[in-house]
Amino acid sequence: MADLHYITRPSSLKENAPLLIMCHGYGSDENDLFSFASELPEELFIISLRAPHAMHPFGNAWYAINFDADKGKWSDDEQARVSVDLISGFIDYACKTYPVNADNVTLLGFSQGTILSYAVALSYPRKVKNIVALSGYINEDILPDRIDDEDVLHLNFFCSHGTVDQVIPVEWARKTPSFLDALEINHIYKEYPVGHGVAPQNFYDFKNWLRQYI
Repeated sequence: MADLHYITRPSSLKENAPLLIMCHGYGSDENDLFSFASELPEELFIISLRAPHAMHPFGNAWYAINFDADKGKWSDDEQARVSVDLISGFIDYACKTYPVNADNVTLLGFSQGTILSYAVALSYPRKVKNIVALSGYINEDILPDRIDDEDVLHLNFFCSHGTVDQVIPVEWARKTPSFLDALEINHIYKEYPVGHGVAPQNFYDFKNWLRQYI
């Protein structure tokens, strides 16, 4: 049984379908990114996850973001690591439960979901092939102490960010290419003149990118 609530869109393929797992942002739910599903390649088996921590009055979070007078805004990295493991375990569950190809798994994240997608791919690289990383950044504090270059060479990243993002500064995202370059990981990084959201051109670009890699 899955540890996370989720919704699905079946693939047009009866077996060995490429799997796409969606991880929403802070304060949202599984329906948010799922709105993309009808526009994405029909061969994808799509699963959209709900983060484990319910917020009040509505929404969900993968980990707490605290606002403290002394520390300022800070993330609960311990909770984040637990969520990384939850997503990793869910990949195993999905590959056993549905007619999908365990060697063709894509994570699509937005904001907090992107931060975790980076961490899942870099912590459990053998479980993932592609990552679509929208409006997030790499939090090195939730990554393994050592990443083996050989383990991550097969990964492909599509990374994008809004140049006027008011939630996650674009400067944080701009560190991503050099981090991935150092590991010799295939990636593309794009910026769009928007805030904390996904511009139509951004959607079009990552959809076309996906077609090449699934």
